[in-house]
Amino acid sequence: MAALSIHERKRLRQIGHALNPVVMIGGQGLSENVVEETNRALNDHELIKIKIAGEDRELRVAIIAEIAKVTQSEVVQTIGKVALLYKKAAKQNPKLSNLVRHSHLAN
Repeated sequence: MAALSIHERKRLRQIGHALNPVVMIGGQGLSENVVEETNRALNDHELIKIKIAGEDRELRVAIIAEIAKVTQSEVVQTIGKVALLYKKAAKQNPKLSNLVRHSHLAN
């Protein structure tokens, strides 16, 4: 997967600002169900926020890196316990894709 340009990242962050986290990850780390749910959300919405519980910053960073790796997504931004992930859908669904639904935000 090619790295996102600065312009693309800025556009994705603008869209992501309006989103709420759709996947919550507990302090115990990644489970198969969490990975499955994250993949489903990425396939449907392309751009999602995930929230990682726990106070250990290094553990949160490791979990975010791991989930991006296993879902083959790109970490657009991380702020505190929330990460913004992007993965281009093979077949974009205009009704579900946050990129389509919120495209007016990124002009």
